[in-house]
Amino acid sequence: MIPIEARRYPKLVLALGGNALIRPGEAGTLEEQRRRLSRAMAPTADLVTAGFAAVITHGNGPMVGHLLLQMECARATVPPMPLFMCDADSEGSLGYLIQQCLVNELRRRGQTRGVVTVVTQVVVAADDPAFASPDKPIGPFYAANEAERLQGERGWQLMEDAGRGWRRVVPSPRPLTIIEQDVISYLWRGGIIVIAAGGGGVPVVRRPDGDLMGVEAVIDKDRASAVLAREIAADLMVFLTAVEFVYVDFGKPGQRPLLTLTGAEAERYLREGHFAPGSMGPKMEAALDFLSQGGQRVLITQPESLAAALQGRTGTHIF
Repeated sequence: MIPIEARRYPKLVLALGGNALIRPGEAGTLEEQRRRLSRAMAPTADLVTAGFAAVITHGNGPMVGHLLLQMECARATVPPMPLFMCDADSEGSLGYLIQQCLVNELRRRGQTRGVVTVVTQVVVAADDPAFASPDKPIGPFYAANEAERLQGERGWQLMEDAGRGWRRVVPSPRPLTIIEQDVISYLWRGGIIVIAAGGGGVPVVRRPDGDLMGVEAVIDKDRASAVLAREIAADLMVFLTAVEFVYVDFGKPGQRPLLTLTGAEAERYLREGHFAPGSMGPKMEAALDFLSQGGQRVLITQPESLAAALQGRTGTHIF
């Protein structure tokens, strides 16, 4: 396997999965998040030290759900904010934590690079089919009678979720373009490490008069990352997730790790249903979108394996 070197792939988008923030069984406290991010930012700081120009994206699934729950608890005292404001809030707060952890790791390596978070607006189509069929669960679980009340009082759509209760579901439209792409590119080319499109960014539509307006939706982080990578002409995309490799027949006795594969092979495995829609599927779709739009290489692995993966010794590499 050919190592990934900054001189060959100088511009990268690094997408942090939600597992970099909270793992199953954790409460999601600030200190837990800080510890997880510090671990994830150590190999990221090594990337920067090695000469890569990085834009970092990240998930926000657990955090935006916590914000919604906080607003439910304080509803009688403080007016609740719409979902797109929670998207923006979580993008800013998580961006702050990532900035701080990365700056600390860079300082330990004698680096003084600038790091900045850009709260990112992502345009979606007002007539995207997702708005007619919301299917993305967010927020807390409710009992059946509470779900019925919320549906009647607030017009929410709720669905039963794997026997654990009822959850609000919202649209997850396809991202089209990044409003702040020129700003991100300007900072990035100036040597600044940019954190952008957190949680998929804030979904917005253009009104007939040209103004932007937030909409009640969430955008898949991996798909938004691929759009951003395309628009700033990145060479490499790195997805950091919960597993060291992408697998076929994942979770079955014959599961097999994929070390290298072509875009055509990845597309075939995707069609055959090897990659679950709620986990690896969006990453593989985003990888294929990136490669089809001029990207050179995709790496998928876990944070603790990143250094070895860059040397070509582990991880899944897609060309």
